[in-house]
Amino acid sequence: MSTEENPAAAPRSLAEALRGRDDVSLAALLRSRPDLITPVPTDLTQLATRAGTRASVVRALERLDRFTLQTAQALAIASDPAAYDELLGLMAGDDGDPAVSAALPHALGTLRAQALVWGGDDRLRLVRTARELLAPSPQHPSPTGLGPTVREAGAGMSPGRIQELLATAGLPSTHDSVSALNALAGLFDDPERMSALLDQAPSESVEVLERLVWGPPYGQVTADPAPRLRWLLDRGLLLPTAPGTVVLPREVALRLRAGRAHRTTEPVPPPVEAAAAHRPQMVDATAAGQAYTALATVEELLKDWHEGGPAVLRAGGLSVRDLKRTAVALDVPEPVAAFWVELAYAAGLLASDGEADERYAATPAYDEWRERPAGERWARLVTAWLAATRTPGLVGERDAKDRTLSALGPGLDRSAAPEVRHRVLALLAGLPEGAAPDAGSLLARLRWERPPRADRTGGGAPSPYARRTPAQAAEGTRGVAARAGGSGAPGYPADGASGAGGEDDLRSRLARWTLAEAEMLGVTGRGALSSHGRALIGAPPAPRHADTRTEPAGPGDKLPVHHRQTPVPPALSPAEQATAAAAAGRLLDPLLPEPLDHVLLQADLTAVAPGPLERPLADMLGVLADVESKGGATVYRFTPASVRRALDAGQSAADLHAFLAAHSRTPVPQPLAYLIDDVARRHGHLRVGAASSYVRCDDDAVLNEILADRRAAGLGLRRLAPTVLAARTDPAALLEGLRAMGFAPAAESAEGDVLIARADAYRTPPRTPPEPVPDGPPVPDDTLLAAAIRAVRAGDLASTAPRKPVAGAADTAPGELPRTTAAETLAGLQAAVLTNDTLWIGYVNAEGGASQRVIAPIRVEGGFVTAYDHTADEVRTYPLHRITGVAELAE
Repeated sequence: MSTEENPAAAPRSLAEALRGRDDVSLAALLRSRPDLITPVPTDLTQLATRAGTRASVVRALERLDRFTLQTAQALAIASDPAAYDELLGLMAGDDGDPAVSAALPHALGTLRAQALVWGGDDRLRLVRTARELLAPSPQHPSPTGLGPTVREAGAGMSPGRIQELLATAGLPSTHDSVSALNALAGLFDDPERMSALLDQAPSESVEVLERLVWGPPYGQVTADPAPRLRWLLDRGLLLPTAPGTVVLPREVALRLRAGRAHRTTEPVPPPVEAAAAHRPQMVDATAAGQAYTALATVEELLKDWHEGGPAVLRAGGLSVRDLKRTAVALDVPEPVAAFWVELAYAAGLLASDGEADERYAATPAYDEWRERPAGERWARLVTAWLAATRTPGLVGERDAKDRTLSALGPGLDRSAAPEVRHRVLALLAGLPEGAAPDAGSLLARLRWERPPRADRTGGGAPSPYARRTPAQAAEGTRGVAARAGGSGAPGYPADGASGAGGEDDLRSRLARWTLAEAEMLGVTGRGALSSHGRALIGAPPAPRHADTRTEPAGPGDKLPVHHRQTPVPPALSPAEQATAAAAAGRLLDPLLPEPLDHVLLQADLTAVAPGPLERPLADMLGVLADVESKGGATVYRFTPASVRRALDAGQSAADLHAFLAAHSRTPVPQPLAYLIDDVARRHGHLRVGAASSYVRCDDDAVLNEILADRRAAGLGLRRLAPTVLAARTDPAALLEGLRAMGFAPAAESAEGDVLIARADAYRTPPRTPPEPVPDGPPVPDDTLLAAAIRAVRAGDLASTAPRKPVAGAADTAPGELPRTTAAETLAGLQAAVLTNDTLWIGYVNAEGGASQRVIAPIRVEGGFVTAYDHTADEVRTYPLHRITGVAELAE
């Protein structure tokens, strides 16, 4: 039994409470709050101190669910220490709420496990920093809407005024203000006397209290308050806090609220409702189609940047113009194009080349990726998507310096993105198979699991001291302005998102983007999680839904599935995620369409691919024809330019005829055969070489035609022989010029052979994918946790072990390093070797770091002591000159 559960050994501090925990409990604490282990604390006292720092407490509070946070807020306004019954009354009210009573032990256990609360049920203590953050004050109001206590609000009042309040309330006068305020607080805490006092209140005064009871508790009064206000002020039901400002004391508000600290408590997470139910086979088929489209889109993007993509902006990223061009090439909206570009970048398939004229291009990893099976390629994309902290949805917005955020540029990292993506998919996995979620209920669940900042601190409202408008002053109570105070507690920084809403707004947007991106990647189909999507996050198979509807439900028609939801799967480690992604890819493979080895040629110079084509066929057809339309079937169009492109790539007319005949399920149309023969007949009829450059042709009439053409004036042509023309331009420019004039020249080598003008694929040097920005320190693994706990306990043993005083040594306070002279140190170590005693030593390592150790000396020789170190649980050797002192441990 821990000291927190044993009244006879009640802890007096958080350090003592931690000292009473077992290793499993300490490991759970360090796993939930990994910042406490970076670096490893020397002992449990240091661990407790670190757990109470503002940054660590703020981070821990941010990760509480709504009900656990409400429990902490209730403890912040309760007595210090508070009994469990008092906390239960604040949460469940005087009437009691069974759901709250059932959920409160778990919430309190969570706060204890995370070292935010310590002490037994009869003495619950919220750590001081958490109380400072959550307790209400004029600058930092609490979401409870409560104000200060009578003692806090009356601390600045004159003694005479306090005695007047006692007399008006019918209480005997006292000799000092402290006892007077205690007597007034006792009146408000007494249900019978408080009810009698309120029964005497005029209805107008009761209306004032009702306006303030749920907060904000502050209001303003004029120098001459109305009678309804004067009645409340005379009896202490409203107390002045500043000139013209009054507050409703906490005790009065709680009495009017029937003891509740919150207007609404949420002990149970809101269910994720299903908006529609589909057949699982339809969901998987739809998702597989989207997955195939995702693979094709990434390939098309990098094929478009095959010879070097757009330039990198000076500040980094893709220009708006280049993003628009990419969107047009992919035939998608610009935000969707930004998503595909960022996805390829996150997967390591796309990067900048690092040259002086820096451009984006595919990486060598892209060539390897293309050769993998479709399931493996999809698994790599979705694994990168799940872990990426870069957020494409922010592209086009403004950062804190009013600069536009660009695709592939800086400023897109949001550390919360991986967590939100996993949570969204995990909640979808909790629905029955084939069920698509209602987005509103999904966002409500996420907000319960991670409440917005306003729910944590009550921030965002105007100051309580803001003056009322004339209309407000003339209304009702003439001076009570129900306005909250403060703008949120410091220490809760925004995530850095542009625009209003900061972190809280960003998390909701991340959830919406996750739903859209999962659909585009084929993780979901028709909004429902697919079978391979479940495998991707390690979720078990979902239960079947009893409702057999296959059409989306109408507005407001939600399927009652929350009571059948499965447990949400936990987050996976990187190794587990890779294994799950591979399994998901294997599930996806059978659902993808089989590549085809044929096309359908048509008489209008087009070819129809009724499905995905095998890679060699698709590559060759991409050279021989231009893509005219995409969709369920891809339409290719043959043009003179496309045929010439194939001939420039080294193909002959016979090769093209044989290729089409081998891969067409229909006869090769005569117009297409004529087109190939006509272009091939003219292809290479002209030869361009390097003199500066020259043109030669066996038909001098063709050369005469070129010389007579005005468009050839810029080429600087002159006749060298009846069949040869020389030019001032280089061969490449001469080739382009003649092609622009309608000719079909071919380049030739110095030996007169035709050169194959095949464009080489441009690749960047090897690049690593971008590293996700961590959301705080990484969660330690079991090995690190075990080593850290052993070190902390050993250090705690060294710091807390009682020791005997050393004669002649400087007196040290408990926990300080012992200080002895070199002779005393040597004598103490030698005596311990003879008597097998255990010593406490102070030691300074080579880097100057001081530590305390408990050792059992084995031998002392040559200026070194060899001893069993209880702190490290191993035998070590220490130089004597680095030992600052020794002390014997008490019996």
